Amino acid sequence: MNRGTRTLLVLLFAVVMAAVAAYGAFRAIQAMAPKQVAMPTTPVVVATASLPVGTLVGATNVKVIAWPADNPVQGGFAKPDDVVGRGLVSSVVANEPITETKLAPAASGAGLPPTIPQGMRALSVRVNEVIGVAGFVGPGARVDVLATVSQRQESMTRTVVSNVQVLAAGSRIDQEQASRDGKPIAASVVTLAVTPEDAERIALAAGEGKIMLALRNPLDTLPTTTTGARMDSLLGAPAPPPVERSVKGKRVMVASPPPPPPPPAPKPYTVETIRGAKRTTEEIIK
Repeated sequence: MNRGTRTLLVLLFAVVMAAVAAYGAFRAIQAMAPKQVAMPTTPVVVATASLPVGTLVGATNVKVIAWPADNPVQGGFAKPDDVVGRGLVSSVVANEPITETKLAPAASGAGLPPTIPQGMRALSVRVNEVIGVAGFVGPGARVDVLATVSQRQESMTRTVVSNVQVLAAGSRIDQEQASRDGKPIAASVVTLAVTPEDAERIALAAGEGKIMLALRNPLDTLPTTTTGARMDSLLGAPAPPPVERSVKGKRVMVASPPPPPPPPAPKPYTVETIRGAKRTTEEIIK
């Protein structure tokens, strides 16, 4: 056996032994039990399913899970008894921690009343497909309230309240359900969150005339400041009445000629002053 053959056999033996060693190490690692690192946790109450606004939380609506203690939930609860029997003022999804900010105060009930902000009032107005902007006025939307009132045979429309939040459309107060897919909601009543003063203005406008809702962009928070629209400004000045004239011996009514244009404004008097190489011109108001 020559030297080259011996070298080749040694290399082949080394490769086989390396493969056997690698396979043995792989099998040994697979046979090892996984090492679990203990992580400190704390109990947190979460929702078992998606819950809409106004839901009265029951024992079957919540569960307790282990939450990493390094990232505690601000305002969370550790016992289900602390949340059962309280109403939701904000919708939650499945496995979302229930916090104090999402719950109404204890013994305040459920439904729409707990969702009314402090100092505000819930006022319902009757709407149809036109007044309700084709059904797109849903919970969470922002609207302007326009009133049309007739006084002394003259009609006027003006924005009486601006940037009002819609609490409910019909009997549905679930904002997530209302905004899903952007579909309209068929409702005959819309409930608004207004101040007591604005509630009086809207009630007076609805009793004395007609109201209309104008849908706003939720990011547009500037108040609506307009002077209103009147019939004379909408249609312009009335045409002059016809006059009676004699045409070929017959008395006929013809339209009045248009009024003459106003005379041009007189040109102002000017005084030209020359001081050396500088020339100035000044107007004199008569």
